[in-house]
Amino acid sequence: MRALYLEEGQLTLHDDYPRPGVGADDALIRVTLAGICSTDLELVKGYAGGFRGVLGHEFVGVVEAVGLADATEWIGRRVVGSINLGCRRCAVCLGEGPEHCPNRTTLGIHNKDGVFADYVTLPVANLLSVPDNVADEEAVFTEPLAAALRIREQIAVRPAARAAVVGPGRLGLLVGQVLALAGTDVIVLGRRVASLDLPRQLGLTTGLVDDAADDSFDLVVEATGNDAGFAHSLRLVRPRGTLVLKSTFHGNANINLTKLVVAEINVVGSRCGPFAPALRLLARGAVAVRPLIEAEYPLADALAAFARADQPGVRKLLLRP
Repeated sequence: MRALYLEEGQLTLHDDYPRPGVGADDALIRVTLAGICSTDLELVKGYAGGFRGVLGHEFVGVVEAVGLADATEWIGRRVVGSINLGCRRCAVCLGEGPEHCPNRTTLGIHNKDGVFADYVTLPVANLLSVPDNVADEEAVFTEPLAAALRIREQIAVRPAARAAVVGPGRLGLLVGQVLALAGTDVIVLGRRVASLDLPRQLGLTTGLVDDAADDSFDLVVEATGNDAGFAHSLRLVRPRGTLVLKSTFHGNANINLTKLVVAEINVVGSRCGPFAPALRLLARGAVAVRPLIEAEYPLADALAAFARADQPGVRKLLLRP
């Protein structure tokens, strides 16, 4: 099969990569559409210690085979899949789920080939059926939308809270819409006027981050992917407020953390979220995702797509095997 392979920071498009075998608990999925996200770009730069394998974790596809006879009802279904694969035996998996299993693998990120390929395998337990009224171009946003929803799982977002999302990029726009669904007074902040056009089109309040006053928000979500965004986010959150960190990027942040102590800031790291509520929002049309799509590339042009995705201000790029 064709697959986009990463090794030592170099991307290579293989035409004869081995198709994955189907384990007893697995489903073989023909990938129909996949999305490039910031984590993929950071993995190329060396994030998470350097991943070796097929990249990609945002996808929608069709199940073509399963390992167990009692799971054949999945064959032919259009699916998305949660990206963490736990051991399903340890106390963490049994009590909390696979996201923090010490022995987990993560689709296209850690010890598990991803979805920038013709085929991928996932355990049947990780799959969710895509509603008929959700197109592939919407379903491919399930994973990042779930990540945005994770914030609502972790903290009680008061409708009266004043919230800021720092970073009007691919994930920040989903976070802004999710927070607004709760009636929260939310503003999306960016560094350039042009970067605020799309959030305004989505009905979100916007502003320049340099113009925002210190200590002016109850809740700040950092979604920039750089340490400058972290510094701004820390500046903006009020004493005893909450700072949610969403960025994953290669490198070390050079930040003065004194305010975390002096102002007693509540810091929340936030990663993967629930897929089922994300699919329900997409089915209801409650979150706009199509405006986030910049372009679609065939998988054969994946290298060109990655070069474009790494340019400032580029929205979501999709790969179609």
